[in-house]
Amino acid sequence: MNYTDGQLELKSLKLRRSVIKWIKHAGAGHTGGSLSCIDILNVLYNRILKVSPATFSSPDRDRYVQSKGHAVEALFVVLADAGFFDESDLETLCAYQSHYVGHPTRKVNGVEQNTGGLGHGLPICVGTALAGKMDKKDYRVFTLLGDGELAEGSNWEAAMSAAHYKLDNLTAVIDCNTLQIAGRTAEVMNSEPLVEKWEAFGWSVRRIDGHDYAALTEALQAPLEKGKPSMVIANTVKGKGVDFMEDVGKWHHGVPNDEEYERAMASFETQIGIKEGALS
Repeated sequence: MNYTDGQLELKSLKLRRSVIKWIKHAGAGHTGGSLSCIDILNVLYNRILKVSPATFSSPDRDRYVQSKGHAVEALFVVLADAGFFDESDLETLCAYQSHYVGHPTRKVNGVEQNTGGLGHGLPICVGTALAGKMDKKDYRVFTLLGDGELAEGSNWEAAMSAAHYKLDNLTAVIDCNTLQIAGRTAEVMNSEPLVEKWEAFGWSVRRIDGHDYAALTEALQAPLEKGKPSMVIANTVKGKGVDFMEDVGKWHHGVPNDEEYERAMASFETQIGIKEGALS
């Protein structure tokens, strides 16, 4: 289906509602970071990635690796929406012996790689993209990093390698919400100026609004520059979509109480109703 920006906006509202629903159900989860990256995943899975449940075993499929694995609730609801599994499977989220644990695992349909240790996703993607080049495959490789995750040195080793091997089949996106578990990213370990740093490492870089569907689509639909890996720095809001969670650090992995949950759900129902009315 070719979704319009308005239809993607409606889908993001429903996906964010699902994130809150399942985190509340499980009593655990990384709420703020899951809400900040929903629009990025929405565009990737509905406009960019050439992968589906039917083609997931194909060697020619595009690959997506979620390096910021703690925001797995966002990935789970997007994969369910894309048909990789029934969303009711998330009834077991974070339960004993469930495959739907607090980080991505390949035991879940649609998950490309196990991730959890921060800084591992980009190195995995460099190897996967290099393999694609060596095998003369046309698939593209995507990963999502957190801005706090950039403190991990393995990212910069991978950055050098990707540029050295001219991996223009690799695109990384930074979910740049400016908050991490211990506070403002700029105060804990400042990684700015990000554009200049990634350019110095040999990448083609673009900075955009990470909640703008048109800007995300334009930046992700093709490599930014032939012969260079692509870096999309997506400015986002942690806790996006729930007014009392937006840009508030405690919601990094906060779980809403009953009153907060009802307030968030009521807000989503109102927003969804308005959007559905506008699209009808």
